[in-house]
Parts: sequence; structure tokens; C-alpha cells
Amino acid sequence: MADTPKIEISRRGFLKGAGITAATGVIESANAFARDAKGALHGAQTIGPDAQPIKLHINGHELAVSVEPRYTLAETLRDNLGLTGTKVVCDRGSCSACTVWIDKVPALACMTLAVDAVGREITTIEGLSHGDTMHSVQVAFVKHDAMQCGFCTPGMVMSCAALLERNPNPKLDDVKHAVSGNLCRCGTYPKVFAATLDVAQQRAQASGLVNLDTGTEA
Repeated sequence: MADTPKIEISRRGFLKGAGITAATGVIESANAFARDAKGALHGAQTIGPDAQPIKLHINGHELAVSVEPRYTLAETLRDNLGLTGTKVVCDRGSCSACTVWIDKVPALACMTLAVDAVGREITTIEGLSHGDTMHSVQVAFVKHDAMQCGFCTPGMVMSCAALLERNPNPKLDDVKHAVSGNLCRCGTYPKVFAATLDVAQQRAQASGLVNLDTGTEA
């Protein structure tokens, strides 16, 4: 009976073979993933990269604008529509200076694509006032000197006004929570709190429903 030939496999040869096998498996998996992704995208609507005409509903008006799909809502508001009240400071969603309302909910305009805002109700700082009549929160910010450099002020006002829309009788902790994402490098938070609570108190007293000093019905 002939002896079975002995196969010699070196350590280097074994590792080389194992590496080729693993690499082949990875490539096959990647190709399969690419085929699945291509199939999922087949027939999907794509836009761009060139500028596309869209319509945005801003401050009660429908505005037509042509923007590239990569443009953020903040860029579109400032650069294309001249609504420069919305500030861009960090441009990465960490300071909230660009806060606007989308369907009455505070949102970061620098983190929202303009094309994703189509069909939504957008309110900017310009939309809070009525002509030359400022919003009550804006008036209170002036009264309490709740701004210094002013870069964070529009975002702060939008956050505080949104709070009062959903909670007309906030406590101090409610105000702190509402502006917890708004970064003020000048440190005017105490005056922001005072201004917001002042508006809440004035509204409550005007309605005759609650006396905020005592917490009892008027």
C-alpha cells in the first residue's frame, strides 16, 4: 500500500490562505450589499446636484426659491430669502442660535435641509412680530436687557416664545429646560429667565385667571 503523501503547510502559508479566504468573503458581502442598495434605490426620486425650484411656507407666505439639495434651511433663509434674523454661529447644531419653528416646534435650521422643509409651516424670528409691533417676548428681552452680543438672541427668543405657546404658566425650571440647548457665551441666562417669566406673569394677569405671585385664582 503506497504511503499517503505528507502535505507540508507553513505558518506563513496558512495565514496567507486564511487572509485570502476572509478577503474574498468580505468582497462578496460588499457586492451583495451594493446590489441590495441599488435595488432599493431603483425608481426612487432623486434631485440635484444642481439647484432645484422649491416652495417654502415661511411666516404665513409661500416663497419660491431655487436651491441646491445640499443647502440647509438656515443658508436658504439668509442667503436666498434675505431673512437674516436667523443666525448661524456654530453651523453644527450645538448652539441653537439658528432656532426656528417648523410646524410650531423649535428646530435647528442649520441641521435641516431646505428641501426637507417643503410642505411645512416655518416661522422665523421675523415672523414673531406684527409689522412694527414686537412679540411680547422680544419686548421683555429689551426690558430686562436679556442680550449682549445678540448672536444667540433670536434663537433664545424663539425657544422662549415656543415654551409660552405650549405652557402659558411656566416655572423657572421650565424656562431653564426650554433654553438648555441655547448657548449664550455672554452669560445672560438669568435675564432671559426673568424676561420669559415676566411675559407669563403679564399674560396671566391680563387674563385674570391666575395670580403668579400667589399661585391662586384671581
